[in-house]
Amino acid sequence: MTNPVVVGVDGSPSSLEAVEVAAREAALRGVGLRLVHAFGRTSVHVPPGMPPWNPKAAGVRELVDGTMTEAERRARTTAPDVEITRDVTVGEPVMVLEIESRTASLVVVGSRGLGGFGSLLLGSTAVHLAAHGRCPVLVVRGRPDPTGPVLLAVDGSPAGEAAVGFAFAEATLRGADLVALHAWNTWSESAHEGYGDHLSVVVDLERLQEEEQRLLDETMAPWQERHPEVTVERRLVRSRIRPALIEASQEAQLLVTGARGRGGFTGLLLGSVSQALLHHAHCPVAVVRGKE
Repeated sequence: MTNPVVVGVDGSPSSLEAVEVAAREAALRGVGLRLVHAFGRTSVHVPPGMPPWNPKAAGVRELVDGTMTEAERRARTTAPDVEITRDVTVGEPVMVLEIESRTASLVVVGSRGLGGFGSLLLGSTAVHLAAHGRCPVLVVRGRPDPTGPVLLAVDGSPAGEAAVGFAFAEATLRGADLVALHAWNTWSESAHEGYGDHLSVVVDLERLQEEEQRLLDETMAPWQERHPEVTVERRLVRSRIRPALIEASQEAQLLVTGARGRGGFTGLLLGSVSQALLHHAHCPVAVVRGKE
């Protein structure tokens, strides 16, 4: 059986929006949709000595049933032909989703919620899941342009290859164009990642630009040969990475990035660029971990 799309549900407007996005993703992939709700230690208040979740607690079952019923209704309205399953479990939501990611093709979460799967921008849930999930993680945020392209952050790193492949697959499924954006400057932004030297200024700007253009072309060429159906714009900009991608995301329907780019600490699972995009992009962000 093909791995399903998994979505975290907590009943918040953000998570219900994530359900609709996840249903569309499942329909595009031709796979099932799995709705997951988890009770962490702080999700439900019960008397001392009782289990973390007591189905007979006043209003708890009704609340959960109502939440999951509404989520399923949204999903069926969005994608009537998708097979939908539910799971309500006890456990810290971020850990539950991390476990779910081991058998999922994609995990989808909202950007704000009620304190379980939600409050992503208020805490570290999205960052943790993007860093440790075993499959791509899609955080639903911003106001995407439904007619816009898929925006790919190109860094040229070996770990970034997985993000390139995911972006081409998404562009194919959506029938969208692909904008491959690579930002460069006269000093390495990896200095902000804890590696590099602010004094390592490159004097020969023309030569540097040619090298960065070559990196972009070499990264994209083999993938374009495999996906001739995708129209690709290779966009080389002289700018800091984060503001360039955040600005470009205003006209995109999806932003795809690797978890960690060139120059980061070895073993660092999620770079500052990816974290910044999760917090500030104007459209949904897919974080794709590659082989470290």
